Amino acid sequence: MGNDLSVYQLVLDASPIVQGVMALLIVASISSWTIIFAKRRVIALSTRQADQFETAFWSGGDLGALYRSIETKGRAGTGMQSIFESGFGEFSRLRQLGTQAELLLEGARRAMRVAQMREMDRLEKSLAALATIGSTSPYVGLFGTVWGIMSAFHGLGDVRQATLAAVAPGISEALVTTAMGLFAAIPAVVGYNRFADQVTRLELRFDTFMEEFSTILQRHASMRAAAAAS
Repeated sequence: MGNDLSVYQLVLDASPIVQGVMALLIVASISSWTIIFAKRRVIALSTRQADQFETAFWSGGDLGALYRSIETKGRAGTGMQSIFESGFGEFSRLRQLGTQAELLLEGARRAMRVAQMREMDRLEKSLAALATIGSTSPYVGLFGTVWGIMSAFHGLGDVRQATLAAVAPGISEALVTTAMGLFAAIPAVVGYNRFADQVTRLELRFDTFMEEFSTILQRHASMRAAAAAS
């Protein structure tokens, strides 16, 4: 075997099954990087929007004016803005219907919880695919390696004298699949761990905002009840 044998040539000389494993790993790697770039953009945008909305929310302005400014945009908000829009909108509708004070907060919290679950589903989308690629790619590559080595040793049955030169090409072809499996798995695992942590942090921010906003709504509901009683 020549010392200048390239990986490309090893792929071409591999058996059909090993080539199929390599093709599968290439597809998995491309899918993984596609998800990584898309998820990075989505989470970065959600984090930036959460920062901007928190600044506007805690600026001391009127919440009704903030809600109306969101409504005039004509499109549904995302992230923390969506939670606020759902909660304040439900609170306002129930208040106009003359709902009791204790039911105002319950309805608003329920609407915010639904909005949060919708946002978490959007943020967690495709993370399971990254986890699957990261956990299975090494084993897929190992399968190709085992199959290639089996084929290499099986070919020695037709050779009178077994030498390293006779079996080395087949083993080299087989080991390429292990490297490809790791190449597909490592970015997927790193990306999944990083994005899962960021999504968890966003969920914590959403939970904290819901509790703080619920306190504000409870204060408004109590003031309304007190005014009605007087």
